[in-house]
Amino acid sequence: MDHQSLFNMVLESRQAPERAADPRLMHVETPLVTVDIVVFTIVEKSLNVLLVQRQTQPYQGYWSIPGGFIYAGETLEESAARWLRERTKVDDIYLEQLYTFGQPERDPRARVITVTYYALINSEKLKPAAQQEGEAASHWFELAELPDLAFDHKTIVERAVRRLKQQLKTTGIAFQLLPEKFTLTELQRVYELILNRSLDKRNFRKKMLASRILTEIDETKMEGYHRPAQLYVFKQHPTPALGYDTDTDEDDEDDESIAPHDPSALFKRSSAEL
Repeated sequence: MDHQSLFNMVLESRQAPERAADPRLMHVETPLVTVDIVVFTIVEKSLNVLLVQRQTQPYQGYWSIPGGFIYAGETLEESAARWLRERTKVDDIYLEQLYTFGQPERDPRARVITVTYYALINSEKLKPAAQQEGEAASHWFELAELPDLAFDHKTIVERAVRRLKQQLKTTGIAFQLLPEKFTLTELQRVYELILNRSLDKRNFRKKMLASRILTEIDETKMEGYHRPAQLYVFKQHPTPALGYDTDTDEDDEDDESIAPHDPSALFKRSSAEL
């Protein structure tokens, strides 16, 4: 069943005769609920977002972020993971709740509230699923060159970018965009692409090595014409752990901007915004 048919079916179910006959419900809305996901990756040295081209009205032909309706019995997280898996064909992707958008006119068809998420994936693991007959096209777009987006998805992407920048200061979230083995140059490039500015190379390396979250392995990698670069792995399972204070990117021998992250604080921060 395509999305438009599903939408019509759900909308009809909300217009049952018994509801219209109850005067207590005349001024009570029963909005539809969806989930939408902003998927980030790094492709060819730029931060990219995965978009899907809409096949039906409204906004037919426009690009949008992946997502859709919650199925019966699903939790929000299960629905977001399902839509992400259907679009990417990849499991075990870092996924975090972002914000709830519920402006009355955000969808011209009906009152629709969407709970948004953002996802991070190393591009070596993820490619948009091959387009099947009748299936919407998907494509990676550079963040700086996004097309006009459907609904309020431009606002959703902008909020996801702001959250991503905030998380760099308190978590190890940047590791989600890296391969298992990486150089310090590759790690710094992730930070710079997200922040959209350059960082001091010497200070960045000093802070990251002092954080004790990296393990040097007995492997190197050629980068340009210089001598082989040392490879590292993240000491822990790649979930938020430690962050880099991007507001104090100066050479300070006594700097203590890298500090252990309390995982519960991440949960509380996400919940407080919803």
